[in-house]
Amino acid sequence: MSYRALNKTEIEQLQQNGCQAESWDKITVKEGFDPLRVKNVDFSGTVKIGSFRKTVAVYEGITKPAGIYDSHVQDCIIHDDTYISGVKFLANYEIQTNAVINNVSALLVSGETSFGNGTEIEVFNEGGGRELPIFDKLSAQVAYLLVSYRHDIEFIKKLTAVIRRYTESRKSSTGMIGQNARVINCGTLRNVMIGEAAVIDGAIRLEEGTIASTANDPSYVGSGVIGKKFIILSGSKVDSGALLVNCFIGQGVQMGKQFSAENSAFFANCEGFHGEACSVFAGPYTVTHHKSTLLIAGMFSFYNAGSGTNQSNHMYKLGPVHQGILERGAKTGSFSYLLWPARVGAFTAVVGKHYANFDTSDFPFSYITEEDGKSTLTPAMNLFTVGTRRDSIKWPSRDRRKDPLKYDLINFNLFSPYIVAKVLRAISKLQELYEKAARDQEYIMNEGIYIKRLLLKSTRKYYDMVIPIFIGDAVLKRIEKLSSDASIDDINKQLLAENGAFDTKWVDAAGLLAPQNEITRCMADVCNDKLSTVDQLHAALTEIYTRYDAHSWSWCADLIEQRMGKKPAELTADQLTEIITDWQTNSIKLNNMILKDAEKEFGKKSQIGFGIDGDADIAEQDFSAVRGSFDANKFVKETEADSEQITKTAERWLAALR
Repeated sequence: MSYRALNKTEIEQLQQNGCQAESWDKITVKEGFDPLRVKNVDFSGTVKIGSFRKTVAVYEGITKPAGIYDSHVQDCIIHDDTYISGVKFLANYEIQTNAVINNVSALLVSGETSFGNGTEIEVFNEGGGRELPIFDKLSAQVAYLLVSYRHDIEFIKKLTAVIRRYTESRKSSTGMIGQNARVINCGTLRNVMIGEAAVIDGAIRLEEGTIASTANDPSYVGSGVIGKKFIILSGSKVDSGALLVNCFIGQGVQMGKQFSAENSAFFANCEGFHGEACSVFAGPYTVTHHKSTLLIAGMFSFYNAGSGTNQSNHMYKLGPVHQGILERGAKTGSFSYLLWPARVGAFTAVVGKHYANFDTSDFPFSYITEEDGKSTLTPAMNLFTVGTRRDSIKWPSRDRRKDPLKYDLINFNLFSPYIVAKVLRAISKLQELYEKAARDQEYIMNEGIYIKRLLLKSTRKYYDMVIPIFIGDAVLKRIEKLSSDASIDDINKQLLAENGAFDTKWVDAAGLLAPQNEITRCMADVCNDKLSTVDQLHAALTEIYTRYDAHSWSWCADLIEQRMGKKPAELTADQLTEIITDWQTNSIKLNNMILKDAEKEFGKKSQIGFGIDGDADIAEQDFSAVRGSFDANKFVKETEADSEQITKTAERWLAALR
């Protein structure tokens, strides 16, 4: 792109327009430059200016002639058809085509900066020791490895070096305003990189940050926002007085309504409104909406915080050094309290205040309640609630990310090797505790939490339902493309598992469900420099993600062999019939239990407060008008349809196997 010096006529026209420059010799322009579109501008330093021929959309429905008006511009490159107006100080930026900067106090880069990249945040543990360097390609999985595997000193050293090389490459003394970006009605923006199509409207102050917006999925920073040392990725919206200090905001995140966060990372599709977060590792779909909610020093994912949720990480001894984990799908009820350290199992609901330090990670789908001052676990009772099923359905449909490049790798499966392994351990543990408990015991203690002795036996039957459902789902997925007249040999071929070693242990790496050995192999490749760049590491993790089905089937095949004494590819027609029959029975049974739970939402108790000035009949009519009926409910109809489809699928294959 060639620039030329201003000619005498152009300089005279600019001066007539109220413009001045420290040195007109340092102002160069492209051919097609129109001096009539530059008015009341004070130039200093070296400035390159493109041509202004079009009108630019400044606000929705309002266009202005491209140009530079009523501004101070220093050491900038201004590309074609930009609109810059009312900027009191604009320095050290390259402004791309069709960008808009209007009514801004200051937009400047002051010396070399990495625009927030490389900022270390004290995430997960407020006392430090798990520092996470944030950058504009950070994924939940890379963050998980760096934060959680501190015991592997060599790996942490190598991974930190990989990230440092990348963040060093982001350093510059010149900022960028991306093509079609809009920065309007803002205070001071210092050392901020602004991506393509981003909208920053009404921010008070932004310092040392990157807004990695893209044309496919623009980012938005709105009124009253204050941010210092931050990264905001594509498709995210930070608005209405949010306050961010040392924070990472991943893709598709929504944050606002005076939410404040410090030393925290929020990954894909998180939501933060009204409340407060400190040293939080918010994995995908972490949601907090309430003013009185504080999340502190915890790791969460697929999590919903009730109003007034709170935790303590400080015992006033050695400082705020404690931390806690709520595994995927956990929830906390209104005004629940947890004393860290604690670990809550997957898909578990926490109600009440808990002052004990417990670990329920081997008991997914449970309730944790407060009874007579004791923290009490009811295993498996959250398995058949309508809320758990609705959550597992809604998460994929609520993925707001539109960017083709999705950094966070998310598996949504409700029943996975990770969860089913926990279910198997829960069954074994409940049996062990039952056999050891005395008959006159009302409660037994396990990992810091109480369980009623009578529940040790009765709740196992709910966990038992999960295994045949998981196995049946996996088998049917393998053979679903076969015709109904397929032979047993054809079916067995589809049930072959991959040769090679596989790991019985699985992990949930902030949304990525994977065999432990695959994660370990990836870490080893970082240590031996096979993965020496951020992009290579992301590609390796993506490969693990894309092979979920193959890895899951290998794990399931081993489980089938343990239970039936044969590899899946060697099963007889009778054994396959048994698998499909058990799958059908338990899948429909679980659906019926969920429907029964949903039906409670339409009972007499739910009608309290309806028909405010009428009798019971009016209350029922009012309830029906507002809430509808059980039979017409969308979720109910979908669940009933699922049961019908289960029956059809089972009948098809049972007939084929006869």
